[in-house]
Amino acid sequence: MTLFGVYGASGCGRGVMPLLRHILPEEAEAVFIDDGDHPPRVNGHRCLTWEAFLADEAETRAACLAIANGAVRARLADTCASAGVGFFSVRAGNVVIMDEVAISPGAILSPFVTLTSNIRIGHHFHANIGSYVEHDCVIGDFVTFAPGVKCNGNIVIEDHAYIGTGAILRQGRPGAPLTIGRGAGVGMGAVVTKDVPPGVTVVGNPAKPLIKD
Repeated sequence: MTLFGVYGASGCGRGVMPLLRHILPEEAEAVFIDDGDHPPRVNGHRCLTWEAFLADEAETRAACLAIANGAVRARLADTCASAGVGFFSVRAGNVVIMDEVAISPGAILSPFVTLTSNIRIGHHFHANIGSYVEHDCVIGDFVTFAPGVKCNGNIVIEDHAYIGTGAILRQGRPGAPLTIGRGAGVGMGAVVTKDVPPGVTVVGNPAKPLIKD
């Protein structure tokens, strides 16, 4: 038997599990993995600690990291790899993927996501409900799109960036893409018209760096 683990039994994981059920192979079981305070079953599926997941009787194990925080996903990816646990991707049945789209392992593509053409996406990408990625975009590892993100053409999004709900990323130009730097954050509803430096959070329309009191 293969044991498929959705790592995280909170809101994100509970949204991923129904997508996994639709693609679950025969002689396989889907479980939650969570070391927090959760009941033994969540939404009808066993909820195991990481140690219990490793100890459970199974010929092979694979995980999908349903944690919104990209830095946490990266740590969990290292933990899984060190234990010999592979990764799987999930996508809703109504996801639209067009031409020349390369997606690395571990992606979560929620309902109504669209990926158009000539797109490269790194490991453990999250695209939440109603997000899209237009042509000629490059997306790094552990990038998170909240619901309704509009990522237009010729955009580079570096590793660990977080794009908030309803954000709009202005289209770049061939040879001069709009760039969202490593670890940057884009606030809910922000309209990004200029490059965002690494580690900077921007908010508003047009988006500007967040100034904390």
